[in-house]
Amino acid sequence: MKITYPHMGNLYIVVRALLTSLGVDLVLPPPTSRRTVELGVRYAPEFACFPLKLNLGNFLEARELGADTILMAGGVGPCRFGYYAQVQKEILDDLGKSMDMVVLEPPDVSWREVKDKIRYVVGDISWWRIFKAIRFAWYKARAVDTVEERVLFLRPRTYEPYRLEEYRRQALRRIDEASDKREMDEILRDFNNQCRTLPLKSGPFLRVGFVGEIFTVLEPFANYDMERRLGLLGVEVTRSIYLSAWINEHLFGGLLRVKGMEHVDKLAAPYLNSFVGGHGQETVGSTVEFGRQGYDGVVHVAPFTCMPEIVAHSILPAVSKDYGIPTLTFYLDEQSGEAGIQTRLEAFVDLMAARREKRRKENL
Repeated sequence: MKITYPHMGNLYIVVRALLTSLGVDLVLPPPTSRRTVELGVRYAPEFACFPLKLNLGNFLEARELGADTILMAGGVGPCRFGYYAQVQKEILDDLGKSMDMVVLEPPDVSWREVKDKIRYVVGDISWWRIFKAIRFAWYKARAVDTVEERVLFLRPRTYEPYRLEEYRRQALRRIDEASDKREMDEILRDFNNQCRTLPLKSGPFLRVGFVGEIFTVLEPFANYDMERRLGLLGVEVTRSIYLSAWINEHLFGGLLRVKGMEHVDKLAAPYLNSFVGGHGQETVGSTVEFGRQGYDGVVHVAPFTCMPEIVAHSILPAVSKDYGIPTLTFYLDEQSGEAGIQTRLEAFVDLMAARREKRRKENL
């Protein structure tokens, strides 16, 4: 059995740590590229979500490298993510590239089913060894997110953003190769020491909340690297969700102390008090929180045709009016143009800067 899994930001580092610790034979897809998009678009339904197309392209490229089994997450509710695995398997079968599909449904739906799937993948391994592997992968998730948070803070502030990107790449590569928590702690210390050598600009800086469907928020290829684009425009970006926060919420039941947006469902309740699938509720609640914290704006990203985010988008104008925070929504797919995205971001930054200057003059 040679297992592969889709890319979603730095998820590959975390899952690779988990599965290699359990002795599983992995075939990691190449980094998502234009070829990945072309493969996914060629064989996926035209109006399928952009993440489904990218995932399908990942699987086809992994199949070329010898993978025969796919490890895929499942889902429940109105979001079409719950059907991804079944649709992708049918497409692969029709192409004559059949692969075994192991779908891990959310544990709060059926923990027994999750245990059975884990046993199928890892074989007769003690639960203590499985626990240690999960803990090790969790440490890597936290280390990765610590690096990403630091980069988002420093990117608009440094005169040398490309040196910062090199430090980021080095740190992530070393975290991927790290064999224990002590080594990861050392990597983070080295990364922070490198960051201290960067010459910094004086503030203040515009602050933007980054919200939306989780895959589009976490996968730079899917959101056309908007975090970097905003950072180079002098804007500090704060994500509404990080990988470790999502793992904590959905796998550990929120038991661990992880920095992130808490109680967003309660914040969303005055505007959206029911589950609409995906991260629709979280998008609304996070926008409320960013408004409360005095952010200059919110950028909302979603795959084209994403129903939960369409619902959230229809509510954001009310949140924007109540909290005086402008929002900008992008629906993204393979047809999105980078020049258009850059132009809209630049215009939004100019708008936020003008609003801040107006408030400053009013307060004089």
